[in-house]
Amino acid sequence: MSDFMSDLYNIKNDDVNKMQMYMIKSIFIGVFLVCSFSVFSQKMAVKNNFVYDAFKTPNLSLEYSPGRKWTIDTRVGMNFFFYENNASSSRYKTRKFSHWLFQPEVRYWTCEAFNGWFWGLHFLGGEMNIGGRKVPFVLQKGKSSMKNYRYEGWFLGGGLSVGYQWLLSNRFNLEAAFGIGYVYARYDKYRCVSCGRRMGKGKADYIGPTQASLSIVYLLW
Repeated sequence: MSDFMSDLYNIKNDDVNKMQMYMIKSIFIGVFLVCSFSVFSQKMAVKNNFVYDAFKTPNLSLEYSPGRKWTIDTRVGMNFFFYENNASSSRYKTRKFSHWLFQPEVRYWTCEAFNGWFWGLHFLGGEMNIGGRKVPFVLQKGKSSMKNYRYEGWFLGGGLSVGYQWLLSNRFNLEAAFGIGYVYARYDKYRCVSCGRRMGKGKADYIGPTQASLSIVYLLW
């Protein structure tokens, strides 16, 4: 009887956690859409980060300028659709780094928007499902035993960045940026990388690089 009640309690907690994550995701996507649709009267650019592409994560950034030296960047990246969620499927991968990320940033340009050096203040948030991999200095402080478990949860953080844009043509730029900040993560830890038995909850605090980009920029107008 006690085992049944414990399982029922875990199911209810899972439902609550899923609802909370759905609300957080909806808020982030809503902010992204509001920022995107409010820029049609401003100078705007669309970007793709090659560094993120190297980790098999499709990504897109929309950046617009409300003033001569200020821009607002909104970045979204997600790769969860590359992984099979059903552990009994032959396509299921025990090694995964499934996640989605939303990262808005306010930038100040020393010369003018989309040209030269800039300083940025960014925030970030998202969800993760990591299994069979070791993530240095983030979860479990990079312990080697981390790759024997699966971690599913969410993260929030922010930081400061610096970058530079080179003018390639009237429409194309090349951007490089790097940022350092803080990330707080909450997660459920599972006994193995493919099973669904939860061992418990955990949290992690991370201070270090929170942004790295080498992006192609296309100026819409």
